[in-house]
Amino acid sequence: MGSTRLYAKGRVLGHKRAKRNTRPNTSLLQIEGVVTKKDAQFYLGKRVAYIYRAKREIQGSKVRVIWGRITRPHGNSGAVKSKFRSNLPPHAFGASVRVMLFPSNI
Repeated sequence: MGSTRLYAKGRVLGHKRAKRNTRPNTSLLQIEGVVTKKDAQFYLGKRVAYIYRAKREIQGSKVRVIWGRITRPHGNSGAVKSKFRSNLPPHAFGASVRVMLFPSNI
């Protein structure tokens, strides 16, 4: 029997932006398998984890996490807006994130 993932995969598209200004306090994400605004409704309020490795160990681990939350849909293609506790750095663009399936309203 294979392992069961308890999260959905997502990808960081970038910061919310206008033509020239960027708004780094809001990040845009694309969740795997979500292609419409209606599909994105299920993920609103869910927690998101951006996991990365750093050079220096802290408490025996080089793995770090920035937690965030999905706030609203963005456009009609299933992309969503999210806010993280600290703004995502630009080297996170294109990186994968984990969209946790909690908190749940089912």
